[in-house]
Amino acid sequence: MFDNVYKGLRVFITGHTGFKGFWLTTWLLELGAETAGWSSGLPTEPSGFRALGLERRISHFDGDMRDREGLEAALKAFAPDIIFNLAAQALVRKSYADPVETFAVNAAGTLNLLEAVRNIPSARALVLITSDKCYRNDEWVFGYRETDRLGGKDPYSASKACAEIIAHSYFHSFFNTGPLRAATARAGNVIGGGDWAEDRIVPDCARAFAERRPVIIRNPEATRPWQHVLEPLSGYLRLGARLLLENTAKERGLHGEAFNFGPPAEVKAPVGELAKALLRYWPGFSISADPDDPDEDRGKKESTLLKLCCDKALALLDWKAVLSFSETVRFTALWYNSYYQGMDEMKKGGTAPDMYALTVGQIGDYCALARERNLAWAR
Repeated sequence: MFDNVYKGLRVFITGHTGFKGFWLTTWLLELGAETAGWSSGLPTEPSGFRALGLERRISHFDGDMRDREGLEAALKAFAPDIIFNLAAQALVRKSYADPVETFAVNAAGTLNLLEAVRNIPSARALVLITSDKCYRNDEWVFGYRETDRLGGKDPYSASKACAEIIAHSYFHSFFNTGPLRAATARAGNVIGGGDWAEDRIVPDCARAFAERRPVIIRNPEATRPWQHVLEPLSGYLRLGARLLLENTAKERGLHGEAFNFGPPAEVKAPVGELAKALLRYWPGFSISADPDDPDEDRGKKESTLLKLCCDKALALLDWKAVLSFSETVRFTALWYNSYYQGMDEMKKGGTAPDMYALTVGQIGDYCALARERNLAWAR
């Protein structure tokens, strides 16, 4: 899988303790990569990273994206072949509360990484993950393409647009003639087991289920193109593999490009429908009406439906998504069920759940479905 390029490779991940980060770390370990991560502690409690015991399996550097000197020192110490940048302040509503931190981490942090990478001779490829919200949302009904206008009314979206612009500048100013191959990746509306971030629908539902209380839905009619976390990660890994192969072949076809990774157009549903779909797996779970405070939320609006056109990823990477909406919900719910059932058993004197094995099992099931459906990246 992925042309077997990751076996024995040295891979550095920023934001490896986060939701996407711990899934990517696990997948890379199973692909045989030697993996290191840079992150500022654990973003949530509980934590998927801790639940899997990943601190015992990789090299861990504790640091902040705003610390360029520390980041460069960690990169030099590990000497990676490829870098995946996932570190971010990732919440739209939090960006209203602290816009300075959001821009400092997402925009200036990207700048710090790019500047540090200039001094890392071992690095052959770089994948910078931004967000689907880097596009200026003009409320179109069709999918945004990589050439569409960047922008953002909220601080989070604007910070991700800034990161894309900074990356584009560095790709063409400093990395266009050297050995490094680099590209950006854009995805959003990602769900899956092990996400406990605040103010997200699935973590909110999971916490409510665990605490035996109703979940409060803020915007039940808001429609999103939901995708399981393994969908964009397969795209990132495919893109990274191709960049590495281009480096070996001394080609530059993908260098400096941006790629969207998202589900098929039909894989979308309102927030309320997603919560109801989880009800099938979580007996006793219930949904409560939103006690929205108009004064609190005035002026803090998130975008309506924002879809991505992924034709470029299909054409240049032979990549497309795997899961249906129902499969996405099933993968997500079963991960949380296993975790919370295991926690209940521990309270009764039983053993801790093996969440690493379960996560690896879901990666295996996902890849098996991709092969069964004859997807090129999974062969």
